[in-house]
Amino acid sequence: MGLFLSELWFSFYWFLTQIVRWSPIYRHTFKDRLSQRYEEVLPGVDIFVCTADPRIEPPIMVINTVLSVMAKFSLEPRSPAAYFSTNHELHDSNPLMAQEWLSMKALYEDMRNRIESTTRMGRISEEIRKEHKGFLEWNSASTQHDHHSIVQILIDGGDPKAVDSEGQPLPTLVYLSREKRPQYHHNFKAGSMNALIRVSSKISNGSIILNVDCDMYSNNSESVRDSLCFLMDDEKGHEFAFVQFPQRYYNLTRNDLYGSCFRVINEVELPGLDSNGGPCYIGSGCFHRRDALCGMKYNKECQKEWRRENEKMGRESASVLEESCKVLASCTYEENTQWGKEMGLKYDCAVEDIITGFSIKCRGWKSIYFNPERKGFLGVAPTTLLQSLVQHKRWSEGHLQFFLSSHCPLFYGYKKVPLKLQLSYPVYNLWALFCLAMLYYVAVPSLCLLGGISLFPEIWSLWVLPFAYVFIAKHAYSLGEFLWFDGTIQGWWNDQRIWMFRRTTAYFFAFLDTTLRILGFAETTFAVTAKVCDEDVSQRYEQEVMEFGSPSPMLTILATLAMVNLFSFAAFVKRVIVDIRIKAVESLALQFILCGLLVFINLPVYQGLFFRKDKGAMPASLTYKSVFLALLACSIAMY
Repeated sequence: MGLFLSELWFSFYWFLTQIVRWSPIYRHTFKDRLSQRYEEVLPGVDIFVCTADPRIEPPIMVINTVLSVMAKFSLEPRSPAAYFSTNHELHDSNPLMAQEWLSMKALYEDMRNRIESTTRMGRISEEIRKEHKGFLEWNSASTQHDHHSIVQILIDGGDPKAVDSEGQPLPTLVYLSREKRPQYHHNFKAGSMNALIRVSSKISNGSIILNVDCDMYSNNSESVRDSLCFLMDDEKGHEFAFVQFPQRYYNLTRNDLYGSCFRVINEVELPGLDSNGGPCYIGSGCFHRRDALCGMKYNKECQKEWRRENEKMGRESASVLEESCKVLASCTYEENTQWGKEMGLKYDCAVEDIITGFSIKCRGWKSIYFNPERKGFLGVAPTTLLQSLVQHKRWSEGHLQFFLSSHCPLFYGYKKVPLKLQLSYPVYNLWALFCLAMLYYVAVPSLCLLGGISLFPEIWSLWVLPFAYVFIAKHAYSLGEFLWFDGTIQGWWNDQRIWMFRRTTAYFFAFLDTTLRILGFAETTFAVTAKVCDEDVSQRYEQEVMEFGSPSPMLTILATLAMVNLFSFAAFVKRVIVDIRIKAVESLALQFILCGLLVFINLPVYQGLFFRKDKGAMPASLTYKSVFLALLACSIAMY
């Protein structure tokens, strides 16, 4: 029965995935036409860069992202750190350019050293505190989770004196730290975004909002114009609420050890979602129409006359704006309002971006997925296995919460969005439920192999053909698709491994935590993925050596399942060779092959358990625990 239900689930999920793969759309822009028609009336763009914890999101990384989105020239890469890591010999043909390059790099290095020195000390020097009044407001009574609103306009774009060394006007730059008090829930990233929406509406009020994570720097100088090509299109532009760029990473290894790039999802499934009614809002690298994000419903009359809002509004002084904006970022401002419900990003869900994007579409809007040849934004991928699994636990848990909430796409979206879009979201909403079928396939056939219980047809039976066809066809197609989009064979194998790891650990805990939350035994949490790692961890990552490191329940399950398959495989080989039970081979051959494949795919786990001596190996305590649990499970299966 378990095998039948697992096969039924795999079949059902396969049919779901075909919905988002059926007719992908690949888009291109014509920026020259945008310039010809709208150059004088291009709308203002407000850019939000959110950061939560300087210990796991280094300030220098945040500054690089901020500078990349503020850059006014067409230099690429846009991040100073990425740009200055390139070889200056590229400019040797132009001595003046080379000299300026070295001069700018020296200034950047000086800034970086000062920021990193301050980060190491954990405090701001008195000299800098006096220079920026925002630092003065962080007094001894302030803590990370208990402080008043802090707003400082660092550069006032409306001030004629705010110019660069060549006299060109600088963009407005604002620092905001919203009020936090222990007695008020701050609603994680969604709360930050909503505070930024309100404060920016008072200071600049750009018609378009771009939000990026603090590690996701701008990599393409044309990204803003690309998005405006869609949002300002004469025929369809007024229908679109947001333009979503894919999440890409600059620190991926050649074979993408932890499967972080989502190659097939980015190249096939998101373009398919675009065809079905629009891609998901995935939290970063997204250009929003401010009105749509603030709760406006779509109607055919909502075509907008684009204009620079900050030019039509009367400007108050920077000091007055700072004080008035503090109220907008206070803990009590949202009480008895629609913020977090019908306005801004929605609360009470770990994937606030996904549920917000879907709600916008249910108000009649559409969205666009744009994947340019030069990637728009580049971020930091997880560099350890545990980081990757924790990230996926949060995503899959949030998706399941979304599916089980009152905003479930199958019910809330009824007659509000196309049916094919309703059926597209469950492809990701049901990630967590995958754990049940996958855990069965990874554990039960191997344990039954020990007990001599056959679950599949005999090797010479014609009933083997359907199993063989599905297995070979599915994986051959998957490999071909992966290679078509510039992947490698080793990269595909890593991708298969990491999906199995996710489904047996991260998704299982996501399913468990969601169940406990529904029963009232747990609350929603938000785990921020670390964006910094030790030098030795980074070195092993670059060498594509899997990082296990610290003990974790997820790694315990991973190691135990690996050991169960190893013990089962070894016991069956011993039974055939030593006990000469040839008949067992015929009836249990498919289980033996499956067990062998699982042993092979778990080779990095065995290396971490027994052969590696570096700090990235499995902790000894976890090794003992997993061996004991595996032996216990095998003993029960045999006797």
